[in-house]
Amino acid sequence: MIKVPLSNIKVPRINVVRRKRMGLPGAIPGSFLIMENAVPSKIFVFSYKTDFLEETETESVEEAFAFTDKHPDCFHWVDVRGLGSQEVLNFIQQKFGISNLVMEDIVNIHQRPKNDEHNGYSFIVSRMLELDKGLQLNNEQLSFLLFDRLLISFQEDYKDVLDPVRLRLRKNTNGNIRKLGPSYLMYALMDTVIDHYFSIINRIGDEMEMVEDHLYQKPHKYLMYRIQGVKKLMIAMRRAAWPERDKINDLMRLNSPLVNEETRLYLRDAYDHTVQIIDLIESMREASTGLLDLYLSLMSNRMNEVMKTLTIISAVFIPLTFIAGVYGMNFAYENPKTGEILRGNMPELYIENAYVYVLVLMAIIALAQIWYFARKGWFKN
Repeated sequence: MIKVPLSNIKVPRINVVRRKRMGLPGAIPGSFLIMENAVPSKIFVFSYKTDFLEETETESVEEAFAFTDKHPDCFHWVDVRGLGSQEVLNFIQQKFGISNLVMEDIVNIHQRPKNDEHNGYSFIVSRMLELDKGLQLNNEQLSFLLFDRLLISFQEDYKDVLDPVRLRLRKNTNGNIRKLGPSYLMYALMDTVIDHYFSIINRIGDEMEMVEDHLYQKPHKYLMYRIQGVKKLMIAMRRAAWPERDKINDLMRLNSPLVNEETRLYLRDAYDHTVQIIDLIESMREASTGLLDLYLSLMSNRMNEVMKTLTIISAVFIPLTFIAGVYGMNFAYENPKTGEILRGNMPELYIENAYVYVLVLMAIIALAQIWYFARKGWFKN
């Protein structure tokens, strides 16, 4: 691995995109408000069966369901991208008799993954995570309304990670995605979301390896910020993965007529994936904590090296300072007024070449100390 100096690397901030909650405390349950920054709804409709697929894109919800009515013998997927059109939500609520509480949860995009059974339909929520190039985590809500022959999905933005499912739906004419109906399609979408967690974890793992390599080169404070950012990502992923596992477990165990037995078998595989993801998240959280401890340990060792250097310098100059201080007192050996010899004072002040002798003595003391410290191994890294 090529090690690049940290000073040559642009270090973007690792962050989790946070969205403010809508609604005021004490608001009437079931009332929902469109967020100010919500994008207008675009509706993508797929009508399909084993040997047939037709799709359309529209911004009119009436046109979307008129399109499904043309193919009464098909399964349908109505993909609503963007939650900024009140008329779209109102039309779907009135057409299918959706509870106000369910519509509130669709618009209030801070729901945890869950599965709610209602009369004639199921309401399912997933968290769709996506990590951009700047290592900023987008945590988007993906909601489903599951009916007998219809699946309606709601997401906040036009971009998502679900293109592999759309490609399978278009090309896999004899696959389960065409045969097993909306419940299997919903499983495929949820499984794609879950599998995308693995790619995020792999990218975070690469980030942690880079941080670890640079830690051993030089424990810079920016690395601590990166480690803290990784911990934030792990916390956000943990909040999504744990309820996702519980939701899939509910879908497997509930005897809902909307989920066929073949789909339940595949849900077991998705459940195993969520368990693996949770294990990886917990392992990486421990690894990030270990990296933070390593950073603090390296910084402590670095500080100890600095203190050792200062201690050596101080130890060398302490006796030299003592000698210079003693002879800086300048107690005269002879009284300049009376000429009397003051025998308790400094006769060496008048010795010829005394200054040179003192300097040589100080140099010998300094060299002796350096030799002694070298024998003790103080100069070794």
